[in-house]
Amino acid sequence: MVKKPANDTGAKVWFVGAGPGDPELITVKGHRLVQDADVLIYAGSLVNPVLVAESGAALKLDSWGMHLDEMVDTMVQHAAVGKNVVRLHSGDPALYGAIVEQIEKLEERNIAVEIVPGVSSLFAAAAALKTQLTLRGVSESVIVTRPAGKTLKEDQIGEFSRLNSTMVVFLGTEKLGEITGKLSCPPDTPAAVVYHASWPDQKIVRGTVSDIAAKAQAAGIEHTALLLIGGVVGGVKKGHVKSYLYS
Repeated sequence: MVKKPANDTGAKVWFVGAGPGDPELITVKGHRLVQDADVLIYAGSLVNPVLVAESGAALKLDSWGMHLDEMVDTMVQHAAVGKNVVRLHSGDPALYGAIVEQIEKLEERNIAVEIVPGVSSLFAAAAALKTQLTLRGVSESVIVTRPAGKTLKEDQIGEFSRLNSTMVVFLGTEKLGEITGKLSCPPDTPAAVVYHASWPDQKIVRGTVSDIAAKAQAAGIEHTALLLIGGVVGGVKKGHVKSYLYS
């Protein structure tokens, strides 16, 4: 029989990725945990309200506006008495999910943590565009990044754009002109903005590096969108080499 560590109280918090928006794009395991939760702390409007409504949790808290310590205190309070506590993040919590600081504070208080990954919005965006993020002969790599802002002093968008790889830019909808102004790739490089990927009000704007910012603005897209840049975004994938899988 394996002995538990001395500081193992049996208390646990589950971090679950809710997926990109469509409530059917959460994993089976994640959905079960959400349904069985006693306490659900969810990431505000980034999580589809259908998932929140489907949870059997007696206590449901929108984390928008909650301070880190307040949120951790709530999780500890309920997990310590044996309740099923689920922290529901949008997309996949490993991408811009700000989970590490939560986990550190929970583990300091002897609360175990498990993470259930989710479908990232970058994959929902690729599905909406009906393309691959990696495509033989076009791009063998994917760069996931974000622009400088309140919590990031400098970014590497200019340097990344020289690598001839697919770029996916998070958290930059309000700065599309600034972002595209930093790019070193040719101005006719295909680009797309996908708003609310997989949600009922999903919107796709296609263009090039030179005009995508203006097109997105004209379409009224101001937040909650991804910018995708590279040959895989274009309608015709120039240079595409047929996969060995079908040779």
